Amino acid sequence: MDKILVTGGLGFIGSHTVVELQNEGYDVVIIDDLSNSSEKVLDGITAITGKTPIFEKLDLKEKDKVEQFFAKHNDIKGVIHFAASKAVGESVKEPLLYYENNISTLVYILKELKKLPSAGFIFSSSCTVYGQADELPITENAPVKLAESPYGNTKQIGEEIISDTCKVTPNLKAIALRYFNPVGAHESVEIGELPIGVPQNLVPFITQTGIGLRQELSVFGDDYPTPDGTCIRDYIHVVDLAKAHVIALGRLLQNKNKSNYETFNLGTGKGSSVLEVVKSFEKVSGKKLNYKIVGRREGDIISAYADTEKANKELGWKTKLSLDDAMRSAWKWEQKVRGEN
Repeated sequence: MDKILVTGGLGFIGSHTVVELQNEGYDVVIIDDLSNSSEKVLDGITAITGKTPIFEKLDLKEKDKVEQFFAKHNDIKGVIHFAASKAVGESVKEPLLYYENNISTLVYILKELKKLPSAGFIFSSSCTVYGQADELPITENAPVKLAESPYGNTKQIGEEIISDTCKVTPNLKAIALRYFNPVGAHESVEIGELPIGVPQNLVPFITQTGIGLRQELSVFGDDYPTPDGTCIRDYIHVVDLAKAHVIALGRLLQNKNKSNYETFNLGTGKGSSVLEVVKSFEKVSGKKLNYKIVGRREGDIISAYADTEKANKELGWKTKLSLDDAMRSAWKWEQKVRGEN
């Protein structure tokens, strides 16, 4: 089977995608610098699939190392590029770190792919490119708004770089997948979300509060123009998301793409409020969550959820797992992790 490079393949979404690739018979090589992940994740991937992917610890900011990697692995047919810094707050404080890590690494990989006879490239993008959309649900034709953070800007710039490169590189085919909010863990509980330090995302903060690692969850604002006053997001199970990457990659490798640069939204098509996510956790865990309403957080948009029609029709992909499924697996994962530590 084709050899596929997964950058950031030991991270949350990356590791779940590696599992789905291996389940489909692909030969997987992982690059990760372990700045926000652990080599132990390899054990989890192996436990699920029965196969250990090739792993190279490598910092993609080192251009010569990237060149050496592609010289060594000159039979790579496709790349799924997850490796990036992704904390919005941190990006505001450390913009140059984000521009260097998220943009230069992308450029170095694309330079190597240009040298290959043909290559498929899947870019890990984000619904942050839309900002506060004018209309809901959000379609791929929604205008890309001025970014709210350097992180969001790196996703916008990244998409522009790929689009510009594809225009002049016929041998390169690329898809940008704009994720909404990935949550949950693999049903085996061998891999899941393991944030280093204080979680930046809602669900790990909920599960860490549920298990007693955090004293309480802060809900930022209950005076938004939504049914219960809290912000609404589109929470997609990470396994559904991972499967979409495998389907998108297959589209490129089988030349089913309609142009050599395409974009797809990946979400459920349904928005859930912060309090609905809290209630889902309480339902599946049987625990009352300690939370309090605090003031709004700067930069938070009111509501964002995907129009998934394009991905449903073009990719033949649909989400199968519910918010309750995601919260149940995230809670089991949290219990396992804390039980081991």
